[in-house]
Amino acid sequence: MNTNALPRRRATPRTAFFATLLGTFFISFHTAPLTAQTRVSAFAQAVAEAAAQDTEIAAFYRQNGYQPVWTGTGPQDKARRAALLRALAGAADHGLPAHDAANLKARLINVQSLRDLGRAEVEMSKLFLSYAQGVNSGILIPSRVDSGIVREVPRKNGAELLAAFIEADPSAYLRSLPPTSPEYARLMKEKLRLDAQIANGGWGAVVPVNSLKPGQAGQAVIALRNRLIRMGYLNRSASQSYDATIQKAVQAFQEDHGLTPDGVAGPGTIDEINTAAEKRLASILVAMERERWTNIDRGKRHIWVNLADFTAKIVDGGRVTFTTRSVIGKNIHDQRSPEFSDVMEFMVINPTWNVPRSIATKEYLPMLKRNPNAVSHLKLIDSRGRVVNRSAVNFNAFSAKSFPFAIKQPPSSRNALGLVKFMFPNKHNIYLHDTPSKSLFGREVRAFSHGCIRLNDPFDFAYALLAKQTSDPEGTFHKVLNTGRETRVNLEQPVPVHLVYRTAVAPAKGRMMYRRDIYGRDAKIWDALQNAGVALGGGAG
Repeated sequence: MNTNALPRRRATPRTAFFATLLGTFFISFHTAPLTAQTRVSAFAQAVAEAAAQDTEIAAFYRQNGYQPVWTGTGPQDKARRAALLRALAGAADHGLPAHDAANLKARLINVQSLRDLGRAEVEMSKLFLSYAQGVNSGILIPSRVDSGIVREVPRKNGAELLAAFIEADPSAYLRSLPPTSPEYARLMKEKLRLDAQIANGGWGAVVPVNSLKPGQAGQAVIALRNRLIRMGYLNRSASQSYDATIQKAVQAFQEDHGLTPDGVAGPGTIDEINTAAEKRLASILVAMERERWTNIDRGKRHIWVNLADFTAKIVDGGRVTFTTRSVIGKNIHDQRSPEFSDVMEFMVINPTWNVPRSIATKEYLPMLKRNPNAVSHLKLIDSRGRVVNRSAVNFNAFSAKSFPFAIKQPPSSRNALGLVKFMFPNKHNIYLHDTPSKSLFGREVRAFSHGCIRLNDPFDFAYALLAKQTSDPEGTFHKVLNTGRETRVNLEQPVPVHLVYRTAVAPAKGRMMYRRDIYGRDAKIWDALQNAGVALGGGAG
């Protein structure tokens, strides 16, 4: 006799294993011919076997003595099943892979043995962890998608998640897992709205020309007008000319998309206007995944550098209290600004620029070989810290590997770091700093550095930071600056710094804001999300 087999069932609850969930699904499991001890032992063995390949789930069931979490007959098991199925049904609303609840129900209904039951138990735990970890900290490992995303994601341990879940109210616990940031809620709301917009035809026909300007008329202007109406930038209008109202709408669109707000629909503006609603939705789904990667305590006061937006902000208690334009790393290999979080500890006023070796050997050594007096504002320093006389050096005798000197630029207004740098010591050697190249801040796309973040208003940034520790931040700063000497000024309260990359931002007020994917990182993330099962058009919208 197969002691693991259930007796052939009749149409009675006594010998049935019947499943319905969310009000119509329950599990009633009776195996009268087997002793309770035999049933428990066989179930435990089945669970252990099914969980063996997942160390976190296996650890949880060892700790709880292989007791069922999902497949028991008590009210708590029912509540957990119902809560999980509700969460899985809404997974697509979060931009997560959709789960086939019907398939799960069918598997439970078709359980025929204790081995099947144990497998079903573990399968539901796997589904729970897939959802719980995904909605809490993302479904991708950032560094595997792009080496420039070096962010450490706080993934919760599976055994600990399950242990906490069985002690809590199931529905409340699952509701607590997504990020609680206002940005995440706004992105999710926009995701659902855009789902409905796409189902209703998106934003209509594209504008069939490369550019338009005020005063023009015709079918292309009508297409522009209609698209702006569907995007929410223009009230219903019968105008067939590029009038002042359309110009104002174009300006508003340009401001929301990081474009020069001149009201002229040039090639760049037309490209952005013609971007499909589906592509914008993909940007939102990527932003939601990125928001899950930063589901951490960001600090009551923190610095938020959005690389894609070319801005650096100070945030106090959820409110932006300071904003400045920034320049970020060039879009070439090994110069793109990385994404990570750290803590700003001090600023250096009148900094010396210690030229990174990669720049010294790749950029300056070839120049010195051609002309030993090139870049005369820089000093060569030997291994003993002495300034080297260039005329005594045969630069052509050295390769990038054998070049024995360090290169430094003393403090001055011409220093590549400007007059102040802001330090959050990290292995990537990235920091925020001033620059003498002020003209670059007027550009629409500002990717010109070797990776560090240049600030348009570094003095004002310094005043804002120092205001927490002195009644005269401006005076304190300039007293040090006027010495001309390199000086470290510690922040009495270190400030978390977050270098992020958001091409879709949902402000507290106003319309969505979109930016170009200048490094191509979001395209990689979207491909990875699709490979993981995320799809457009999911959710309740």
